[in-house]
Parts: sequence; C-alpha cells; structure tokens
Amino acid sequence: MGYRYLFEQMVRRELRQKYKGSALGVVWYLVNPLVLMGAYTLMFGVILDAFPGISDYPLFLLVGIVVWAFFSGSLLAAAPSLLDQSALIRKVRFPREAIPASVVTVQFVTFLALLVLLTPVTLLIRGTLSAALLLLPVILVALYAFALGGALVVSVLHAYFRDVGPILAAALLPWFFITPIFYTPQDTPGVASHPFIGDLLTWANPVAPFIAATRDVLYSGVAPGMDTLVYVLAAGAIALVGGRLLFARMQSELAVVL
Repeated sequence: MGYRYLFEQMVRRELRQKYKGSALGVVWYLVNPLVLMGAYTLMFGVILDAFPGISDYPLFLLVGIVVWAFFSGSLLAAAPSLLDQSALIRKVRFPREAIPASVVTVQFVTFLALLVLLTPVTLLIRGTLSAALLLLPVILVALYAFALGGALVVSVLHAYFRDVGPILAAALLPWFFITPIFYTPQDTPGVASHPFIGDLLTWANPVAPFIAATRDVLYSGVAPGMDTLVYVLAAGAIALVGGRLLFARMQSELAVVL
C-alpha cells in the first residue's frame, strides 16, 4: 500500500511538472500530432498525392501519429528518469522501477486524453462504430506494457551508460519514417514485386502492429487479424517481462552509479 501511494505521488508530480505554468495543460499534447498531421497531409496527401486510395487521410495519419507519440515519448522521457531522481534513489528504499513506470503512466494519461478527443471524431466521420471497438482497451493495455518494458530497459541502461539517451533520440527519427504511420506497407513501392518488403515493414518493426491494430478498430471499424492481435499481446508481455528482468539484474548498483 505504501509503494502504491508513492507511485501515485510520483505520477501526480510528473503531471504537475509536465504542465507547470501552462494555461492549456494537456491540450498542448495535441499540438505536435496536429502539426505533424498537417505537414504530412500537405506533403503526401496534397502535393504528392502519394496515397490516393486512403480516404480521410488526415484521420489515417493522426491515429498512427498518436500511437507513435506515446511510444517514443515514453522512451525519451524514461531514459533520464533515474538520473533525475538520483537523490531519491540514494535516500529512500522503494521499487526503483516505479520511477520509469510513473513516467510512462503520465505519457499514457495524456495519450488517453488525446484518444478521448480523437475517437468520437473518427467514429463520426468514418462511421466505424462497431463491436470491434471493444478490443481497443486490450490493445491499449498491450501497448502500455510494451512501452513500459522498453522504458525499463532504456532507463536502467542510460543510468550506467550515458550515451543510451542520445543514441535513442537519434534512432527514433529513422524508426519513425520506416514505421507505417503515413502509409500502409501495401502502398510501398516494390511490395508487389518483392512481398518480403511488406512483411518486414509489418512484422519486423514491433511498433507497426500496434498502429495497425489501433487503426483497424478506430479508422476501419474492424477487428484486427488474429495474427496482429496475437503479435501485440505477445510483444507487450515479452517486452514487459524482459524489461523487468533486465532492470532487476542491473538495479543493485544504481545508488553507486547515479
């Protein structure tokens, strides 16, 4: 119970710090996805007209962007989190994984707030209200577990090796562009003659199935394929278990290295 209270206080503190001095608060979380949506809609949907087969292209983009923003934001915020709380780690005994977990939870809260605004708009415009929407909470829980597992890994590695954070920031940029956010793998040039390219974009990138599953229920109004659903559930479980095991193995010297 004491650790639960501590975790709640960490989340509250992160939320206060995140929006301290801001008049609009969580609304600012909308700005970056909307700016990206506008830029990519203009470039790929208007100027290049690269994907004419995708209807309501801005909504297609926005669903992918918000999922990516939660995942990438969680990793970037979690990487320095142990360093930021080094004084607390040296003074108080508590589960150290609560620190990156609180950071991911704050990102998840803002992500959910954005989905609360995005979901009714998407369902209204697309007419995709269906029973498949019941799968959305399952997908979101798996996505949270996946992001938390990654956050545990990058936070504890960055505590020992301070290059991890900058390397992660650099890696996320090309990762963004190979993730099917503003396109579908089927629309990629060369897929017709080289099907393995579509398979790589779909399955080799662990974020892609989460975006595909979220788009299926929100944008398309259909249940994700069983292969996609199994993938996201397995990826979430494996990432979380693997992240916790690595964190548990490396956390013993945190008070020394921080």
